[in-house]
Amino acid sequence: MSGHETRPGEVELGFDPGATPDAGITFIGRLRSPWRRGDCPHNLARARERGGDFRVELDAPYRLGLTGLTAGSKVILLYWMNEARRDLIVQTPAHSGVLRGTFSLRSPVRPNPVSLGVVTMLAVDAETGVLQVDALDCFDGTPLVDIKPWIDAVDIPPAT
Repeated sequence: MSGHETRPGEVELGFDPGATPDAGITFIGRLRSPWRRGDCPHNLARARERGGDFRVELDAPYRLGLTGLTAGSKVILLYWMNEARRDLIVQTPAHSGVLRGTFSLRSPVRPNPVSLGVVTMLAVDAETGVLQVDALDCFDGTPLVDIKPWIDAVDIPPAT
């Protein structure tokens, strides 16, 4: 259905989840990174190891929303992996070769390709809407969905 390569054992949904959306999302900016298809780290830890120039560029109408954010703070970025497949529900990650359900993976391949990254802001320029951050694990130009502050008391699950 998708026209993409499927590894043995992987299961496609049989429909495109994006064909009949339940809600709309407005992108508020773009993420800037050195990464392109075939040269993108699979997670933020690898992106930090490789290094680079990583920026969040917020569109003008949303820049006032940066009020209160400061360099050194951590934020949660939600971004739309617009080039990812959306039709696999069971996947075989290349790094493990083991079949896994999509919801047990951090893969961008999912019905709604929303990714999450917790990053440290190195610089904040609210006037231009540019945040320098310590790492990004997405292609240059990836659409930004939201920015949320990281709050230790809220975002770290309690010990069980």
